Amino acid sequence: MRRSNWTPSIVPSTDQTVYVVADDFGPIGRAWREADIEATELETVIREMLAGEFTSLIRVIGFNTAEGWSEDVSEDIAHEIQRRCDLEAIDVPSALEAFIERHTGGRRQLTLRLVWD
Repeated sequence: MRRSNWTPSIVPSTDQTVYVVADDFGPIGRAWREADIEATELETVIREMLAGEFTSLIRVIGFNTAEGWSEDVSEDIAHEIQRRCDLEAIDVPSALEAFIERHTGGRRQLTLRLVWD
């Protein structure tokens, strides 16, 4: 039997940017969260974060294999979550407070809501 050095890839073969989330599960350890490939675009990841789907976020990595890049996007996502909460005049969900503090350093870019009389 001939042996091959080929191994299947877990990387998506489509030209899309994928976002994966590292989560801390306390005593059982840290892991990259498993996600349906349809649920790895930016808007879905942010919506799931705001809905409390993650336990204790560590970081978010974005990558696009077709374009050949990967990047830690945690700071950008932390600012976006803070911005959305500010616009809605709601508190950041408690599960996200440490993530936002860690990745923004407490720096906030305040967004003013326009009010028409």
